[in-house]
Amino acid sequence: MLWATAAVLGIVILYVAFELGRFDAGFRVIDSVRGALAASARIRELESENDDQRRQLAAADVARRVDREGYKQVERSLGDMQSQIARLNQDLSFYRGLVQPVSLIHVKVQQMQIVPQVDTRQFHLKFVLTQVAKPDSTVSGNAAITLDGLQWGKPMSLSFAEVSPARRLTLAYSFRYFQEYDEPIELPRGFEPTRVGVEIHSGKDTAHSVQQAFVWKAQGMSVETEVNAAKGGVDVQAETE
Repeated sequence: MLWATAAVLGIVILYVAFELGRFDAGFRVIDSVRGALAASARIRELESENDDQRRQLAAADVARRVDREGYKQVERSLGDMQSQIARLNQDLSFYRGLVQPVSLIHVKVQQMQIVPQVDTRQFHLKFVLTQVAKPDSTVSGNAAITLDGLQWGKPMSLSFAEVSPARRLTLAYSFRYFQEYDEPIELPRGFEPTRVGVEIHSGKDTAHSVQQAFVWKAQGMSVETEVNAAKGGVDVQAETE
């Protein structure tokens, strides 16, 4: 009994001495417990924030997929609309040919292409003249080109001689089926073109002409805005694309 009591008493004395040592070193059990509780609370708070961020990330991923699907649907709809517009333009061209009044000049610009060069003011006008009616014989005449636009913000119309490096007034043509042109032009400083006009005369007939206008579109085919059977003809309007 004495030995057991002494052993227990020794253990108690050692524990008290251990606690006194820790107390002298600045360690307190209550502070330790409080720190553990605070760390546990902080861990739970961080886990809750982590769960919220995971839910937000999942919602953002769903929204992104919904937006992507919406973009795909818009692209498909846009493609369908462009196809419909192309078909309608083909139909319009066909019916326009049916209702177009008879002109004394059977030549027109089939297509107009504006190709930019290295110099931002230099371009090439590439277009093709064709016969509208059945090509039974050779046709000849000349075509005059004008450029409409803004010169330093003010409306301005330039003749072909003003933009042609060779200062040519008109372009002569003589063909049975078609004739191609590749004409260089140089725009004056401050001029912003908006439209290319072509007036076609047949032979030496100055009383009749056909006028066509094309929207200025560098790179790609320019869109025809109107066809005019001027000077003795009937005006024919074509819708703008």
